[in-house]
Order: sequence, then structure tokens, then C-alpha cells
Amino acid sequence: MPITETDIDKLAALAQLEITDDERRRLTTQVAAIITYVEQLNELDTSGVKPSTGGFTHEGARTHATRDDTVQPSLGQQSALDQAPDSQAGFFRVPKTVVGGQWSVVSEEQTTPQQADGVLNPSK
Repeated sequence: MPITETDIDKLAALAQLEITDDERRRLTTQVAAIITYVEQLNELDTSGVKPSTGGFTHEGARTHATRDDTVQPSLGQQSALDQAPDSQAGFFRVPKTVVGGQWSVVSEEQTTPQQADGVLNPSK
């Protein structure tokens, strides 16, 4: 069954996305290519593979967990922040990655948030 622009409209609605006509046309081609690629799995001989039921038996009953679900101590805020390259007031500080609605890439040479801020937002 070929993927149509109507299918893309339905997917966009389910994902609560607004897409342009250009995006709709581009996504139609891309999703069709993905479906074609995944359909290659149908060519594999899986007759010797037992079905996986994701934690359920064939009858639908839950399987037993491999360990007890018991409360364990958490890492704790201070322990987590002790290993952070930069923190402030109990939070992780990270370089800006979105500036003015545009994605930006922080290069490997930028090692501190201050350096990243200067490159991504020169007005600072």
C-alpha cells in the first residue's frame, strides 16, 4: 500500500504537528522509503524464532519478575552534581543549543557554557 499525502496528514494530526505543503510532500517520500526498508524484514525466515510477548505468556498472564521491586537509595543531588562540569544553585548548567528558534551546534572546542554562550549568542 503506497503512502499518500493524506496518510502524512493523519500522522501529523496524531502527533499534533502543523506541517507545510512542502514538508508534506517531502515526508511522503521519506516515510515511503522507510516503510519500504522495514518491509524487507518480511523476507526473513522467522519460522524458527519463538514469538516474543514482552513479559507476558502466550495465554496473556504476567510473568514473574527476575528480582524483587524494592526501594533503593537514590544517588542524591550533591553526588550527581559533584561530577558535573558546571553547576549552579543545585542545577546542571549546560551550553545553549537553541538560540532564536534555530538549532545550533556546539563545537568540540567549546568546553564551557560561557564559551558556548559567546559563540551561539554573540550579543551576550
